[in-house]
Amino acid sequence: MKKHLFLCLAFLLGFTGIASAQKLSPLGLWTNADKKATFEIYKCGDKLCGKIITVAAPNDPATGKPKLDKNNPEPKLRTQPLLGLVFMRDFSYDSENKWDDGKIYDPENGKTYSCYMKVLNATTMEVKGYIGFSVIGRSQTWTRVK
Repeated sequence: MKKHLFLCLAFLLGFTGIASAQKLSPLGLWTNADKKATFEIYKCGDKLCGKIITVAAPNDPATGKPKLDKNNPEPKLRTQPLLGLVFMRDFSYDSENKWDDGKIYDPENGKTYSCYMKVLNATTMEVKGYIGFSVIGRSQTWTRVK
């Protein structure tokens, strides 16, 4: 009887752990600290990706047309709109609510960096872009959008 009770308790605790890990998933909508944009983190195959969903000022003030990826190092991509741009790719689950080995593209400077995402709690996530080692780089705290 004790063995059966122990197995039931272990199953329930394991199920609770799985449920809480799912609550800390990065999937969904996020905004950065300056709230200039909203991003969607979504599954792309067996990895996670991210795309720009909204931009605070979506149109170029000079032309009145949607903002473009004008700083892209590839000239043929400079005419693609920022809205809908996939700027995060190839994130795999590492451990402890951390997704690593991804790439993040910064449309403000046209550069791509190595990146990880770490969900800190139900409403915040650390996103860090870096070159080489993750010790050196730039972190942002993103907030989940409801």
